[in-house]
Amino acid sequence: MFIQTQPTPNPASLMFIPGQKVLEGGSKSFTSAREAMASPLAKKLFAIDGVTQVFFGSDFVTVTKSEDYGWAVLKPDVFAAIMDHYSSGEALFYDEQDTGAAEHMIHEDDDEVVAMIKELLETRIRPAVQEDGGDIVFRTWDPESGVVKLKMMGACSGCPSSAVTLKSGIENMLMHYIPEVRGVEEAEPDEGENEGLKAFAKLEQHLSN
Repeated sequence: MFIQTQPTPNPASLMFIPGQKVLEGGSKSFTSAREAMASPLAKKLFAIDGVTQVFFGSDFVTVTKSEDYGWAVLKPDVFAAIMDHYSSGEALFYDEQDTGAAEHMIHEDDDEVVAMIKELLETRIRPAVQEDGGDIVFRTWDPESGVVKLKMMGACSGCPSSAVTLKSGIENMLMHYIPEVRGVEEAEPDEGENEGLKAFAKLEQHLSN
């Protein structure tokens, strides 16, 4: 098995391309070891010291590291974890229903504006973002303020240029095609993400003492 790597706009994130399908539809982000318990591969990757986030795309895995670790040290372990997973024949998720596609689906009870936002994200924005090892997920739209909140995932999460992408690229496109949209903001991290980041920081501090 030959695994390729590809840099992303975020120096802390690297794409690993195993040369085969990773996720059938949708995407999935893991920001803590607790979340990674849902996937054998994510669990293996989080067992590597320095890994802070794992993201599954259609045909790639994006791994994000702590700034205290270099890729020269981490890459061999990441390669080994990915190769071990695919050679074992294990499923990507313990729960076969957990594919990550639900976050991007248009639901029957979605507002017309929300449905248009999701459609535009799916057809025009997500494909471009995924080329850089990341993804974007719709969170909310406030009809009073017109503000759309999106969650940045994978290489986009914590990327220095993500704020520019959000404002100059995504916001302009959504406002151009959907008049009801009057602004775009990044959604606050979920509670689980905050807890995962705190736990990792605490562990690093403990190890350095």
